[in-house]
Formats: sequence, structure tokens, C-alpha cells
Amino acid sequence: MASGINMTGPVCLVENTKGQLSVGGEALEILSGITQPVVVVAIVGLYRTGKSYLMNKLAGKKKGFPLGSTVRSETKGIWMWCVPHPSKPDHTLVLLDTEGLGDVEKGDPMNDSWIFALAVLLCSTLVYNSMNTINNQALEQLHYVTELTELIRAESRLEPDDMDNATEFVSFFPDFVWAVRDFTLALELDGHPVTEDVYLENALKLIPGDNPHIQSSNKTRECIRCFFPRRKCFVFNWPTNDRNLLHHMEDIQEDQLDCDFQKQSKNFCSYVFTHARTKKLREGIVVTGNRLGTLVVTYVDAINSGAVPCLENAVTTLAQRENAAAVQRAADHYSQQMAQRARLPTDTLQELLDAHAACEREALAVFMEHSFKDKHQEFQKKLLELMEEKKEDFLQQNEEASEKYCKAELERLSEPLRKSVLRGTFFVPKGHELYLEARERIEWDYELLPRKGIKANEVLQSFLQQQVVTEESILQADKALTTGEKAIAEERAKKEEAEKEVLVQRQKQEELEQKRQAQERNYAEHIAQLEKKIKKEKKDCKRDYEKMLEQQLKVQQYLLMEGHKKKSEEKTKVIEQLKEKTQPSKNENMFPGVIDKALQRFIQYLVMRGIHKGWDHLKSSFN
Repeated sequence: MASGINMTGPVCLVENTKGQLSVGGEALEILSGITQPVVVVAIVGLYRTGKSYLMNKLAGKKKGFPLGSTVRSETKGIWMWCVPHPSKPDHTLVLLDTEGLGDVEKGDPMNDSWIFALAVLLCSTLVYNSMNTINNQALEQLHYVTELTELIRAESRLEPDDMDNATEFVSFFPDFVWAVRDFTLALELDGHPVTEDVYLENALKLIPGDNPHIQSSNKTRECIRCFFPRRKCFVFNWPTNDRNLLHHMEDIQEDQLDCDFQKQSKNFCSYVFTHARTKKLREGIVVTGNRLGTLVVTYVDAINSGAVPCLENAVTTLAQRENAAAVQRAADHYSQQMAQRARLPTDTLQELLDAHAACEREALAVFMEHSFKDKHQEFQKKLLELMEEKKEDFLQQNEEASEKYCKAELERLSEPLRKSVLRGTFFVPKGHELYLEARERIEWDYELLPRKGIKANEVLQSFLQQQVVTEESILQADKALTTGEKAIAEERAKKEEAEKEVLVQRQKQEELEQKRQAQERNYAEHIAQLEKKIKKEKKDCKRDYEKMLEQQLKVQQYLLMEGHKKKSEEKTKVIEQLKEKTQPSKNENMFPGVIDKALQRFIQYLVMRGIHKGWDHLKSSFN
């Protein structure tokens, strides 16, 4: 489903059975197959107010979410319909239709509150559907907004009634759209025509007065203003004046509906398609279909356990799953690319190390792209260790391939020499000289062979050592040489053998140094990409706090303009705290200067893994 969705109708995402919530298996299976970012639109409101009709319009279908034509609520729990986004390529539009609020058949009054809270947590655009007009009664029916501070927690360290908890809602709450159905009033204020948005904002103005009823009425207004900085309003005429047609909305033709209603419905859909944003969590974490499934399960499990759904805990759960998958994805990328690029045996060790460095750099970038909230770089360390294991395996395969090839070629090249020895060809006067010429010809032909690999000298040295006994026999049998000449020849042979052994050992030392330098470069790449990731996360976090600050300043300014000085002053402390959090960090310039703690811990881990020259050498390599 990464490239296309094929749902013929909605399925149950969250089932509500006698107040007990559970997540639908079919819905989870569908979401697990969606790797695209999702735009999630949820609709909430009183039962029997036509919510499902709007969702079917967004799905581009006349039928799907059940409309119902009786006083009984048709939708129980939360139903989901995933369709390709009509205007955002490579995005999926997820539509969530919730059961009607205020259903008299429900036994648990908290049930509505949890459904409302789940809709807020899961969507990127929340549509509140109400009837007739936005007045005190309509706002009182939206009291669920005031309960969100008790039902949702931004961070585990914050209590639900903590002021900071509500302040941080802005960083992850959805946009808010109020859809007013069967609207019959004129859009006017003080005799002047106004837009739907102005109508909504005017309805959200606080009512002067201190009595409990007014304070309670104002609380909903305050919460909407504070929690949902992006607000939009749409009003809809009656779909038709024919009551019989109202009972069969699924079956009637579009041209049978009121013209204004058709236009209003079209404008509503156009707005959602154009302005509804990709679902994101705090710090810019993009939600895909499979991530949305994890969030649903986490939130429902929290509710069923009697706990308050916590965004931070949900993100932690999501990060554990996603980071483990990111490690596997990156490791698979490394293995695939190494298999393609490193043709074994490589001519030199450096050739293989260069291929490893390139593939590790790419794999690390894959991990960084798909991972987030990697506390203490736990998963990056796993990836590093996994790729080093894979690198060692490739090094071993490379040595084995080189050794196998070289031995086979020497076997082929030395076959004539071996037959000549068996025939006694060299056991004649001047036979030792003939033997040396034949052996040197083998060495020369062997030297000309391409891509012998890193075991070439070692295998050759082993071959020559095997020839020592044969050479001594031929030397002693050569009657053309004096005893002195034989001794000189023996000494020369020993010297050549020692020189070649030194050459083999020097090559091994050079290879060890190449491996060490390559490891340092690879570790430096890990640090570079981690630093880039940390800076991005800090920037995203700062953006969240700037968003909170901007909203608090707007609310404070509004309160001051409307004459609510005391309420305005209550915002001052929160605003000052947010200003402090948006100030540039003293740790931003990591090199040189104070090193970010996360980065420093990771460097110490790398030093322990084998950079014996320590941090100073690693930093100079990095710079």
C-alpha cells in the first residue's frame, strides 16, 4: 500500500464495546502496509448530526461511512477509511469517523471523553460537527475540550493538571475546523456581513463576568483558543427541504441537493484537501500509516490500563519499534551495496575498505533518515557493531577468495615444474640452475596475474617454502657445483626466503594500519552524521517552543485587548519560560567548544571500541 490504497469502504479502527476499547486487527494490518506519510482527518460531534456524510464526501464516495436515518447512532467507536490523497502525491488520506457524542444509550459518561481525546491525538485536522449555530449551548456541548488537560499528557514528568502540560498541547494538537450544519442565520455582525471565520472568532470571545456559570462557559472558549491556534469555520445550509430525501442521502443525486449546500460541501472538501497537514508529532516527526497504527495501540492500551495517554511515552514506544526497523533497513542496504560494489577478491585491501566506507556512509544516512529519539544512541551503536561484523565477514571472504584463487593459479602454473621434478629432469649437472630458472618463470607468470588479492604474497611465500626441500635435494645432487658453491647457494636461498617473509610481515602491518585508519574515518562519519541529526532535532524542538510561545503571546494579547487583565497576567510566567527555551543554546557550536552530552557519550563509546589515540586524534580526524 506504499504506492496505492485499495479500500472499498471503512473498517473499524477502535471498537467500543460497552465502554471497553479495542483496536481492530484488520485496520492495523492496513495501516502497517502504508509507509507513506498520512494526512489524518477526524470528525467528532453529537450523534445524528451528519458527520458521516462529510467524511464520505472527503473519500469521494456517496456511500461508505453509514449515514443512518433514525435516532439510533450508527457509528460505534472510530471507523477508518484510507484513500490516496487527491492533491498531495505520495501521501495517504486517513479519514476517521467517530461515534456520536452524547448518545443516551451509553452507560459510561467517560466514554465520549476518551473517544474525543483519541480523535485529537490521532488526527492532523479535527472537524467538530454541530447543528444550527455557535452559541453558548453549542459551546457547552463541546465541554470535552476542557477535559483534555486531564485526559492527555504531553510528557511523563508532567501531571495532567500541570499548566506546562496544557501549554505543550500546541506542539502536537491538530488544526480545528468547526462545521455548523443546518445553518439558517445571516452571517452578519452589527448589521455588517462577515466571513465564517470571523463568525467563529466572535463566538469564541470571552464573556465578561465572574459568576461560575460564565466562568464555565468561558473555559471552553479559552481552551479552543489556547489548544487550537489554527481554526477554520464552515456553515452549511439544509441539504434539502424534502424530509423524505433527508432519510435517503446515500441514494439521491447531487443535483437534488440544495445548490448552496453543494457549494458549501465542495468548499469544505477543497479546504481539507489543500490545507489539512501531514500528521506530525513533536519535533517534526512525520507519521506514516504504520506509525499511526503503533500510536493507536499505545493510546488504547494506556486508556484500558487506567492511565492517561502520554505523547512522550507513545513516541518512545514508536521510536523503539521504528529504530529497530531502521537498523535492519540500514544493515540490509549495506549488505546489498557491498555485494554489488565489492567484487571479491579485491585487488587491494584499500579497495575493499573504500567500498565499505561508501556503503557504511549510505547505510548510516538511511538509518538517520528513518530513526528518531535514539536515546543514548542505543540503536546507532547496534548498527555500528552490526556493520563492523559484516565488514569483518567481507574481509574474511575477501581473504578466502584471494587465497583460493592464488593457490589454484600457482597449482596450475607449477604443474610442469612438479612433473619435471618427478621425471628427474633437474637431477643432472647444472640441474640446480635449470630448476631456479623454471621456478623464477613461475614467479614471473604469477606476478602478471590480475586481481590476485591481498593474499598474493603470503600464498606465494607458502608455495616457495614448500619448494625448499626439493631445491636442497636438487642442489646437493648437482655434481657441477663445488661444496663452496653449494654453501653459497644455500645461504642465498635462506636470505631470499627471509626477505620475502619480511615483505609478507610488512604487508600485514600496512594492512593493519589501513584498517585502523579506515575505522577512524568511519567513526568520524558516524560522529558527523550524528552531529547533523542532533542539530536538526534541536532546531525542531526549538521550533515547537517558538510555536507555543507565539500562541501564548497571541492569547495574552487577545485577553489584554478584551479587558481581561488578570487572565493576561497569568500568562506571563509561562511566556517567560518559553522565551528562555527558545534562546540559542550555549552548546550549539560543538567543535570547538562545549560538546553536546549525547555526542560526547558516543565519542567515548567509539574511543572504547578501539581508537586508542583517544578523542584528540578523533577530533582532528573529524575536523
